[in-house]
Amino acid sequence: MDATLSAPIGQLLDGRYLVESQLARGGMATVYVGRDVRLDRVVALKIAHPELARDEEFTDRFIGEARAVARLSSPNVVAVFDQGSTGDINYIAMEYVPGPTLRELLNARGRLSPREALDIIEGVLTGLAAAHDADIIHRDVKPENVLLGTGSTIKVADFGLARAADGMRNTKSGLLIGTAAYLAPEQVAAGTSDQRSDVYAAGVMLFEMLTGSQPHTGDTPLAVAYKHVNAVVPPPSSLVPVLPAALDALVALSTTRDPELRPPDAGHLLQAISQVRRGLPIPQVRRGAHAAPPVPSDHDPFQAAADGNGTTFSAASTGRLPSHARPGNTATVDGYERSDHSSANPTGAPNHTIIVPAVDIEPDYADRGGHPSWQRHYGGYHEPFLQRWLFSRRVLVILAVIVVGAATWWLVAGQYFGLPRVTGMTVSTARADLTNAGLIVKVAPARHDNTVPAGQVITTYPGAGTGVRHGQHITLVPSLGPVLVTVPNVTGQPLAAAQQALKAAGLIAGTPTSETSSTVPAGVVIATTPVASTAWPKFKPVGIVVSAGPPLPPFVGMDFNSAQGAAQSVGVTLQEIPVTNSTEPANTIVKQSPEPGSPISSGEVVQVWVSSGPPMVQVPNVQGMTAKDATKALEAAGFQVQENDGLIGGGSNGTVQSYSPTGQAPQGSTITINVGLLSGG
Repeated sequence: MDATLSAPIGQLLDGRYLVESQLARGGMATVYVGRDVRLDRVVALKIAHPELARDEEFTDRFIGEARAVARLSSPNVVAVFDQGSTGDINYIAMEYVPGPTLRELLNARGRLSPREALDIIEGVLTGLAAAHDADIIHRDVKPENVLLGTGSTIKVADFGLARAADGMRNTKSGLLIGTAAYLAPEQVAAGTSDQRSDVYAAGVMLFEMLTGSQPHTGDTPLAVAYKHVNAVVPPPSSLVPVLPAALDALVALSTTRDPELRPPDAGHLLQAISQVRRGLPIPQVRRGAHAAPPVPSDHDPFQAAADGNGTTFSAASTGRLPSHARPGNTATVDGYERSDHSSANPTGAPNHTIIVPAVDIEPDYADRGGHPSWQRHYGGYHEPFLQRWLFSRRVLVILAVIVVGAATWWLVAGQYFGLPRVTGMTVSTARADLTNAGLIVKVAPARHDNTVPAGQVITTYPGAGTGVRHGQHITLVPSLGPVLVTVPNVTGQPLAAAQQALKAAGLIAGTPTSETSSTVPAGVVIATTPVASTAWPKFKPVGIVVSAGPPLPPFVGMDFNSAQGAAQSVGVTLQEIPVTNSTEPANTIVKQSPEPGSPISSGEVVQVWVSSGPPMVQVPNVQGMTAKDATKALEAAGFQVQENDGLIGGGSNGTVQSYSPTGQAPQGSTITINVGLLSGG
């Protein structure tokens, strides 16, 4: 084994996942048993091979698919917990599922009874249906990727890596990717796949469970792959004659070489299987989703189809194989070659995902029905009337009418679909979206556009929503962005001259705004937005800031007579409005309109509110009082008090010898009291 692949053992990835032992190895990744040291649980760690980890595009798809599968919520899909990278190691942390794979069960049993096969394929299709509903395609459905856990657990594994590998193929053309025994014809012939490719692989897997062998074999994987294109999958009853026609019809429905005639996704095939099962003699009591069938009887053809070695499906239900058939330690995912791996499959070649050069071939879908259905009787068992009618040749007439109608619809309208809207996207993104839709993209010469940024798509020919066909040419028109013009310097020019200069340069002058200035005369441009010499789009207005002249000075707090002189210096006239209830000194301006700093014009009248002085109040006679009492009396009358203490008898208990002023004084003014002897009074 390559030492490079075992190197991660013992490492702690991202400080959380301890790689403990190698579990399985596949074509593009190796799976290890690990432990989440943070949550103390066993996990499976899928680590991409180093040669692929160094491919940036592969890494992006690997991580993206891990995130997509992590959003799936289905008990039939192996859960993805986390993804990350440490150095050159790209990994995905997944649910660890103890128990055998379907491949191990088939190696031990050879083939399964119809009831067991349908139980398992229903679990597989349930998981695939959840993925298909989320627009995720597995692309590598096979028994190695079906895990039979404890109890009745059936889980589908390895979504992410197969999809990531396909993403790598898109940039490295000419590659065929998948497991040869389960490749759909369109994957081989055209290198394309969708939900119907998973349906085909599920049908091949159902055939293998019913017969114990794969429908196509060959000396090389490529030989097997091309048989899917040129040969139909035979009916299972051709190998196991006791199988009913209903099972032949299910295999034919899911493995027809023309993808248009298959169920569109796993959910539809699951419905078809449910309908067929209603016609099977299912016992009233069943245990588990894939429990063993009842004891065989002469009237139960499905039990007669079970294996003859005495091994029952309860081995899968318990998550263990019989000791004589157990292939080794169980693993969790991917159908990879296990470290203690046993016989691979009936063909003798491991079912690895292959990456080989593809050869252009033309698929032959002449036999669009895959193979006919048969109406039969088995050991006294008669198929129900509806089942016999649906799978008899008489239905071919109805199918022919449907096919003719469908073909007519396809030629008239069905092959057309609405062109996706890609305007506003970057050219590379638009090209990728249209190419993925099956269209051929051309790019026209770029042109200027005032609304679409450079590098984005202005329009398409034909337009968005127009009916187009796969392979039709679509033309993208990219944008060079708007035409840019250098802003001229118009600072210091009168407004009219500045507007004319901008117009002459091919620009649009915006609505001017004004600002006061003590240095720039009114009506002259102070600045532009953007500043001069800036490259500016022609269609975007250029902002202009015009001087409104000197700002109105502040007059509040000034004496009215002094303010008149200041007003004359800026060319305005003051209008006096008396204020009789102000506490400010007389002739003091207490308010003005307009506010200071406002733009003004010569000769403008400015209103000022002038105080008439505070009201006169009688000063209380405090002579002979103590300084303390005098202060209280004066403050109660609304005055301020200043105390002068003499050399003898001063302080708050001293006697007021005199005070001033006396009589009346402005309310709020200061009264001086002289306390004690030699106080200056």
